[in-house]
Amino acid sequence: MNEILVPALIVGGAGLIFGALLAVAGFIFKVKKDERIPLIEETLPGANCGGCGFAGCSAYAEAVVSGKAECDLCAVGGEEVARYIADIMGTKSEFSKKYAFIGCTGGANERYRYDGAPDCAYAAMLMGGVKTCKYGCIGLGNCIKVCPSGALSMVDSIPAVDFEKCTGCGACARACPRGLIGLIPEKAKYSVVCNSHEKAIYMKNACPDGCIGCGKCTKVCAYEAITVTDNLAKIDYDKCTGCGKCAEVCPRHIIR
Repeated sequence: MNEILVPALIVGGAGLIFGALLAVAGFIFKVKKDERIPLIEETLPGANCGGCGFAGCSAYAEAVVSGKAECDLCAVGGEEVARYIADIMGTKSEFSKKYAFIGCTGGANERYRYDGAPDCAYAAMLMGGVKTCKYGCIGLGNCIKVCPSGALSMVDSIPAVDFEKCTGCGACARACPRGLIGLIPEKAKYSVVCNSHEKAIYMKNACPDGCIGCGKCTKVCAYEAITVTDNLAKIDYDKCTGCGKCAEVCPRHIIR
């Protein structure tokens, strides 16, 4: 009997000792959660849309407290939530509302008829897509399917944004396999409605609306707010005053 009882007591005692040591170590080395994190989590809308660039509202709250994110990245919550988060963090918020922007006119020619799954990502894998422009909109509406606010609809084979409904969450941008949907500030008066990096000699035949990288827009901008990189014009909205001179000289009329 003792041959069984004694080892059992030894093992049980050792277990109790190690358990107590682990409990003490856990208490001593416990990493305290910053009390501001749950406060920010309660302030956020809980949509977990990922529009802030983080995995969800909890991840965003932790990023704000750790200094890895600004207070105004929650597009769904908007200015009010940004202000509350800034108050919790003891800072000021400079919230700037943004809207989804479709960087394509849909003017590229069709190369073949697509009868596959109604999914932009699948269609893009088939010979680079149905259109002659490999950077352009495929038009099967992946962006529309994921929009939580119903701000997108298909108009003339191209997604159109309802700015009254758009929250700037960025879900449509993440769903686009071509990366042609972006977010622009509310103050933006003009944008480049093209996503192509093809050379002019190709674009002139591939799409009647595509940017040809001629650079005329850059020459008339007095604020250096528009540049041409890799055959595509791009606007710096921190510098742009909305004067419209770039739009006036654009031979393709894709600055609108």
